[in-house]
Amino acid sequence: MENPRPPATLADVAERAGVSRQTVSNAINNPDLLRADTLARVMEAIEGLGYTPNQAARHLRTRTSRLVGLRLMPAQEFTANMAMDRFVRALVEAAREVGYHVLLFSGGPVAEGEVPDPLGGYDDLFRSTSVDAFVVTDTYLGNPQTVELTRRRAPFVAFGRPWDDPDATHPWVDVDGAAGVAAATDHVRELGHERIAWLGWEPGSRIGEDRRAGWYRSMTGHGLATAGLEAAVPDTVDAGRGAAARLLDATGPTAFVCASDTLAVGVLHTLRDRGLRAGSDVAVVGFDDSQVAQVMGLTSVRQPLEQVAVELVAALVDVLSATGRPTREVLLAPTLAIRQTSV
Repeated sequence: MENPRPPATLADVAERAGVSRQTVSNAINNPDLLRADTLARVMEAIEGLGYTPNQAARHLRTRTSRLVGLRLMPAQEFTANMAMDRFVRALVEAAREVGYHVLLFSGGPVAEGEVPDPLGGYDDLFRSTSVDAFVVTDTYLGNPQTVELTRRRAPFVAFGRPWDDPDATHPWVDVDGAAGVAAATDHVRELGHERIAWLGWEPGSRIGEDRRAGWYRSMTGHGLATAGLEAAVPDTVDAGRGAAARLLDATGPTAFVCASDTLAVGVLHTLRDRGLRAGSDVAVVGFDDSQVAQVMGLTSVRQPLEQVAVELVAALVDVLSATGRPTREVLLAPTLAIRQTSV
């Protein structure tokens, strides 16, 4: 087998271009220092040899890693929520466009029944300067991540509003969940439904409360009653299944708008058990437009996660450039993917 050709070195480039190694280094890192003809000769040699600068050496010199840290939380069993997977992919692509890579990390092992340490994993990366900045995705009430990172002056941006901290100054990007749910409720109302049930999460989730507000705003705007037409349960398929059964028995809603695709899948199971058809008999709308929703033909509110990623990366560039640009606060509107369960 033929031995592969070793990668070109900085010395190889200098020899081909007829310049010193320092000149090659300047061409890569400080091109303004070189005459136009010298720079062109060096760049031609770099392209001809296929030379790639040593990133590790560059990181040592500039004290930057070109890495952005993103902590992954443990997957929740028996749910249809895959929005984070889509978001991570979008973030990786958006970061790559500006020369950054995403470093995924965990908060460490969590014993069964224990709550994950909200700061787990951050400290090691911050102390070792392994990443240049963080993307924070957990901005719920009481989460100390943003507070602690701000105190340590660690650069970061957040996917999610600082719900309970009006004095927060960090950049954030979020999706208007209330607007998305209001659009979903308006949609089933336009189909002729009046008893439209809300299937949401248990108290304590600001995101859940925001989404419920969209349902309530739409219902009252249409002059429709809400009493007896809502339930708050854990975000699991079984919980959605049980809540849907109870609501059908108690008040007989003809449509369900849900805080997640997971709960909506639970509703679909209940309808199937009772011989009812989603769409023609009872309309069902979820939230997140997961792959499960797409496969099952579930109407769902789709978050613009690709645009979220682009806006977050733009905010990161602002933060790391230290240009003093104003803090970004971006609230994006979702869309409604209409399928068989609400036609």
